[in-house]
Amino acid sequence: MKLQQLRYIWEVSKNNLNVSATAEHIYTSQPGISKQIRILEDELGIPVFTRNGKHLTAMTPAGKKIIAIAGEMLLQVENIKNIAKEFRDESKGTLSIATTHTQARYALPEVIKGFMHDKPEVALDIQQGTPIQISEMVSQGKVDIAIATEAIELFDNLVMLPCYSWDRCVLVPSGHPLTRLKELTLADLAVHPLITYVFGFTGRSKLDDAFASANLNPDVALTAVDADVIKTYVRLGLGVGIVARMAYDKKLDSDLVALDAGHLFGQSVTKIGIRKDTFLRGYMYDFMQRFAPHLTKDIINKAMELKEQDAIDHLFDDISLPYF
Repeated sequence: MKLQQLRYIWEVSKNNLNVSATAEHIYTSQPGISKQIRILEDELGIPVFTRNGKHLTAMTPAGKKIIAIAGEMLLQVENIKNIAKEFRDESKGTLSIATTHTQARYALPEVIKGFMHDKPEVALDIQQGTPIQISEMVSQGKVDIAIATEAIELFDNLVMLPCYSWDRCVLVPSGHPLTRLKELTLADLAVHPLITYVFGFTGRSKLDDAFASANLNPDVALTAVDADVIKTYVRLGLGVGIVARMAYDKKLDSDLVALDAGHLFGQSVTKIGIRKDTFLRGYMYDFMQRFAPHLTKDIINKAMELKEQDAIDHLFDDISLPYF
């Protein structure tokens, strides 16, 4: 059994069992992959994949378990390489981050600017997706760090580090009836068409929970993953926007009025998710502390050593999270 064979079955499983696409993705030949998979199956004495002629159609029950272990082994190989790199030169490497549009657009730019200035030999790779997608990326070892508010807690092989708290605001054009109210209520909002985030994005679940608890059924007329898109449609008069407060810029959005909604939906917490078995290089600690100053190397290491998320959460009981 060779490590390359394990890599082939892992990559094939991630490319919808398409050997041609896998070969193109990892810069090798299709016949070479097919041959090595056959050799591995002969050695194991069981098929890893079912076939229809020359085409792979599914993973066998045994194959699913074998491929899962292969993925873990390949991640540990990367950890070994990272350890070697760390001791050779901790100033060089790659940092891959998966996050949502809101984080990438509003929370990360200044952090990334400073990091790139001070760590010019570290290549940054930023991928955007839904909270589920980015949590899966870090859970499967495809990226080093995930930054999100939703869905990270669904993956039990991740350490979740709280970074900052934030709340929401309601956006309306100047002169809108809601601007004349002394204090906004959920009932006030529910009579207007709403424009907000797609479910699963940027704390949307708290919004839904708040209306449900008040026995209100709001008219969510339009949803988007991008706060800038939400603001565009508010400007067109299509509804009332509900966005993360960080997405409102007094200068750029001076034509809109931001109404406080923190008392309606409560605060949310953005977290960093890291695989429990990840080897953290020096510049990874540096990046995380730039993003959340209370995440020192010492507290990150303590969190990585703990097995249960409840115990990790207790590390932060006496820490007041920054407010964005």
